[in-house]
Amino acid sequence: MRSFDYSRLYDKAWDTDILNLVAKIHECKGRQDLFIRQKPVELNRLVEIAKIQSTEASNKIEGIVTTGTRMKQLFQEKTTPRNRDEDEIMGYRDVLNTIHESNEYIPIRPSYILQLHRDLLKRTGFSYGGHFKNVQNYINETKPDGTVVTRFMPIAPCDTPNAVENLCNAYNQAMAKEKIDALVLIPTFICDFLCIHPFNDGNGRMSRLLTLLLLYKKGYNVGKYISIEKQIEKTKDRYYDTLEESDAGWHEEKNDPMPFIRYMLQVLLACYTEFEERVGLMNESRNGSTAYDIVKKYADEKLGRFTGADVVAHCPSIGRSSVLASLKKLTEEGVIIREGTGRNTFYYRADSKKFSSQISLIWTKIDGIG
Repeated sequence: MRSFDYSRLYDKAWDTDILNLVAKIHECKGRQDLFIRQKPVELNRLVEIAKIQSTEASNKIEGIVTTGTRMKQLFQEKTTPRNRDEDEIMGYRDVLNTIHESNEYIPIRPSYILQLHRDLLKRTGFSYGGHFKNVQNYINETKPDGTVVTRFMPIAPCDTPNAVENLCNAYNQAMAKEKIDALVLIPTFICDFLCIHPFNDGNGRMSRLLTLLLLYKKGYNVGKYISIEKQIEKTKDRYYDTLEESDAGWHEEKNDPMPFIRYMLQVLLACYTEFEERVGLMNESRNGSTAYDIVKKYADEKLGRFTGADVVAHCPSIGRSSVLASLKKLTEEGVIIREGTGRNTFYYRADSKKFSSQISLIWTKIDGIG
């Protein structure tokens, strides 16, 4: 059976880009820690937004969805789940809350991982919640022509309990020795966890919850304020591609986790960058900027289209009604353009359309000359 020896990571020659990513994240962590100490109350709204986005995104990756309105109502406990998808969404919310509130009391041991899995699926009534798999599972890929190809076969059910035990022991021992940076060790653990695929269902969601837990336990708290799961969902294809690269040769202990490590570091840095952007907008509010000024700054710096919900999430220091009023004023002034109706409403910068029109005019003139 596959063994787990993380001491090999210590002797590995790391690419410069990975070393740079680790250094940048360390710097971001220091700046975030300082801001949290100075302004903890102002970040409460970010926490609630991140919880909703994390739950929605992680389940969406697995094809488990509900509407945005239902999601908010479920989180605010203004309604109850009405189908299996919503039961699973609420289970994710429950475990997410547990990790946010009690991460320091959750050791990385098989019994605790099983309890988290139990809570993830407890609302569904599935009998296998909180138990390791009892049937062989496969990681399959569906080709464009509809044929299904087995991309990876995880460890057999009979070997799973020992594999998870050995994985946790290896991780804890490596962390205790402090020779390997946690930012390298955590994604390696997650890659191995996904290769074991220890459960009949919920492996992907559990891997993302464990990622948050492991980061929390090493002081990387950005996932409390910015959704790591949403960043993964936005780059889902790369997520799966780097996992496939990193699990090649896994059973023979010849795999290279570097592609997945690099990807997760990029995800984490993107989350820290987004945190600093939102904090910057909060500082604008404290410095006397009006809601209009803050929303205009967001719009001026935003590439592509955006929704009112995007602005609310990125500008936590101002309320929803102020955001909508500012968007209305910016639209009337011709700074941004609004399209769509109701839930399909979105905005984009007017200068982007003007530039596109100018390019089209230039090409029309060139065609005329030709």
